[in-house]
Amino acid sequence: MIAEKTGLSKPDSKLAMAFMWVTFISLLIGGLMGLLQTLVRTGNFTLPFGIGYYQILTVHGVILGLVLTTFFIIGFQFALMAKTVGMTSKQRKYGWASFWVMLIGTTASAIMILLGKASVLYTFYAPLKAHPIFYFGLTLVIVGSWIACFVNFRQLYKWKKEHPGEHSPLLAFMVVINMLMWFICTLGVAATVLIQFIPWSLGLDGEINILVSRTLFWYFGHPLVYFWLLPAYMAWYAILPKIIGGKIFSDSLARLAFILFLIFSIPVGFHHQLLEPGIDPMWKYIQVVLTFAVVIPSLLTAFSMFATFEITGRQKGYTGLFGWLRHLPWKDVRFFAPFMGMVAFIPAGAGGIINASNQMNQVVHNTIWVTGHFHLTLATTVILTFFGISYWLVPVLTGRKIDKKINTLGMTQTIVWLVGMFFMSGSMHLAGLLGAPRRSAFSEYQGSAQAAEWIGYQYGQAIGGSILFIGILIMLYNFFYMTFKAPKGVEEFPIAASPTGTEPTPLVLENWRLWIGITVVLIGFAYTIPFVDIIQNSPPGSPPFEWPIGNN
Repeated sequence: MIAEKTGLSKPDSKLAMAFMWVTFISLLIGGLMGLLQTLVRTGNFTLPFGIGYYQILTVHGVILGLVLTTFFIIGFQFALMAKTVGMTSKQRKYGWASFWVMLIGTTASAIMILLGKASVLYTFYAPLKAHPIFYFGLTLVIVGSWIACFVNFRQLYKWKKEHPGEHSPLLAFMVVINMLMWFICTLGVAATVLIQFIPWSLGLDGEINILVSRTLFWYFGHPLVYFWLLPAYMAWYAILPKIIGGKIFSDSLARLAFILFLIFSIPVGFHHQLLEPGIDPMWKYIQVVLTFAVVIPSLLTAFSMFATFEITGRQKGYTGLFGWLRHLPWKDVRFFAPFMGMVAFIPAGAGGIINASNQMNQVVHNTIWVTGHFHLTLATTVILTFFGISYWLVPVLTGRKIDKKINTLGMTQTIVWLVGMFFMSGSMHLAGLLGAPRRSAFSEYQGSAQAAEWIGYQYGQAIGGSILFIGILIMLYNFFYMTFKAPKGVEEFPIAASPTGTEPTPLVLENWRLWIGITVVLIGFAYTIPFVDIIQNSPPGSPPFEWPIGNN
């Protein structure tokens, strides 16, 4: 009965739920580290037991930015694929292999961070050196995620062979696009870890080429943002319409938007290196132009979503210019949390345009403005959507129902999160405009008048961080309640249907050779010549530097 309603067998649910457990454990650990950071930055709190500020900063970034997101996304996507195209027992075995390889790698890296032997932040910039086990752990996480990639690729390939001439299910198409992007972009970070960092950390190479390592990292680092965002877009395009009682606005538009993300999200890493010496300004300019091309699928998504909301409202009889807004289920957390994530993406997207603009980037580069933007994009838009997904996905996986209690608590948690982020991210943006640096603990900079201007905003960050941690505790309670205490029953897996009577989706949108080929050609154009130039004209390599345990 449950499998018939949700489309998920018990083994499928168990696999996806394993990823959810790691997700929410990571939320607790990473959230606590974030709270401690904001308290330290007030200048009135000292970390106990000789713990270093950069230890907790690294834990916070790695656990939330890499571990939580990757585990949630892969677990969510396994559930989507099992629902839409099915999962064989062999594919499920490889899914479990992916989970365990990633978990072992995560544990190894986390132990090194907690021991103070890898205080290198989540970007692990050279010449800061971590213990070799940290880099081996990162390698395992990447390899584990690649196993998940090929499970998803195989699932869609098998479905297409069994359904010749048919369009693949929209969500399965979206999952494969996201994992294609992930696989291509992680080749860069895998290369720098395996070829540069591991031999360097083992003492086999006394120096490291910093510019090469940073370029390879940002080849991965910006697509990482879209790896986070695209699962949220999956929910916006194909799940929210079902929750509000409507249909997908356009299957073709949704597929086109995801193809554009695949094409344009990778060859743009230089906009994170606008102030990096050694990169020809012409190639920075080209990649900035490509960065602005990514705005197009985002605007397509905004148009599609609000068209869906309006069409559904008018079909329900709501008239007037904005009367359709009244039909939206404002008291349903499955809608409210992702919708508020959409709203947060408006200022987040505007901040991203500022960061990627050469002249404006000069003002905010390496200030805590960038951290504020990061928290609006990931910790608000993406995480609120992930929370909204969790409110129906966890009951689906555990064979329970969403009841009034969890919906009310979910609404409360969403509001608490928004208030906390308003204070914290808002304070970060304002302090950044005053010149406050990122990646730094509390300092008065020897009584500098400029530093005095931004210290007050660090109290605002602490207030926001404290409120956010309350939101984390509420969310963790909600997760445990949905897992163990909610009423048993069958919760629907909400997937919207495409509208009837519309033009069929063009077959060219599923021409994988075409779109992958264009992606590879564009990456080659954007990176080959500048990368060769970087290697041929590279500055001297750098010896390693390490933070001692307890260093602040």
